[in-house]
Amino acid sequence: MVLEPAVHIRRMTLADLPAVLEIDRDSFSMPWSERTYRNELTANPAAYLFVAEYGQPAVVIGYIGFWFIVDEAHISTLAVKPANRRLGIGRLLLQAALKEAARMGAEIVSLEVRTSNTAAIELYQQYGFSPRERRAGYYQDNGEDALYMILGNLGQWRTSEGGRA
Repeated sequence: MVLEPAVHIRRMTLADLPAVLEIDRDSFSMPWSERTYRNELTANPAAYLFVAEYGQPAVVIGYIGFWFIVDEAHISTLAVKPANRRLGIGRLLLQAALKEAARMGAEIVSLEVRTSNTAAIELYQQYGFSPRERRAGYYQDNGEDALYMILGNLGQWRTSEGGRA
């Protein structure tokens, strides 16, 4: 089941922070602080954050963020509310971020992902991300390695339809 037709992706605002912080705490062992999100939204000109919302009234069920610097977008965060996982929300958020990064002129997109997060790795690979290196001990909470992945050839995302399925 995919909630896709009823899900709306839009820029994150400060009003979204309570929902985003809850999803972050439920998703990561080292969640970002409210201060970090506030800084990303108000003081970091390289930061672009989006939320997925669903229902009436609209409820935030996921988010994605990336930094755009020169010609590269770096995905900084992506999470979906646990109850809404495996419904295509992460896919929609990733598509929105890739389209926006391409529209802005990004040539490549990079990210780090925990080596144990096989669902995320599979999603990224479906969109053409390829592993470039393993970063030993990258995550401070438990010393887990990260897989550094890159996606090039963003020209396909500059079209109105954009990208892969």
